[in-house]
Amino acid sequence: MPRVQLPAVTPKRRTWNKGRSIGQKRPLLPKQVWAIRARLELANNLRDLALFNVAIDSRLRGCDLVRLSVVDLVKEDRVRERVSVIQSKTKRPVQFELTENTRETVLSWVKSPEMWACSFIFPSRFHDQPHISTRQYGRLVHDWVASIGLEPTGYGTHSLRRTKAAEIYRKTGNLRAVQLLLGQLRSTAQYAISVSSWKMR
Repeated sequence: MPRVQLPAVTPKRRTWNKGRSIGQKRPLLPKQVWAIRARLELANNLRDLALFNVAIDSRLRGCDLVRLSVVDLVKEDRVRERVSVIQSKTKRPVQFELTENTRETVLSWVKSPEMWACSFIFPSRFHDQPHISTRQYGRLVHDWVASIGLEPTGYGTHSLRRTKAAEIYRKTGNLRAVQLLLGQLRSTAQYAISVSSWKMR
């Protein structure tokens, strides 16, 4: 009796991006930035407020933001107005300025009892980690965005990195300024188109 060759059955695997929002994340609008700040201030959450403000001002990638040390931002009991750090991805230095509001927040956070003997500006609450992880930072951004009624899937840590640059582009239309602020020369045209579409909403 001849054997029947049955067709091979390939098990269906769940696609990695099923149910997820992929692509560029939206920057925050000024009113959304102030709404998140107000909620963090009302909750007296100094660490999250300092993290949020530094993220907006610095435009750093999450991996560089969470690794900021106290000495990067503070010198002789004063928060630096201008900070320079080496980016882990490009290995290039990047400079950014901290606004007065951010400097006040960082100084209050550094002087708090929770920061005693901490070398990183955003220490982890887990003893085996010296600073918060990028995953934890992502969860915090998710919570901040959701707290003001936005859909969290449309935003991420990169939203905070792009917020100030997007606002400058909205006001000036200067692509070169956006390139310099973000420290990257690629995808600028695509970035401008995406910002323009958000501007129309």
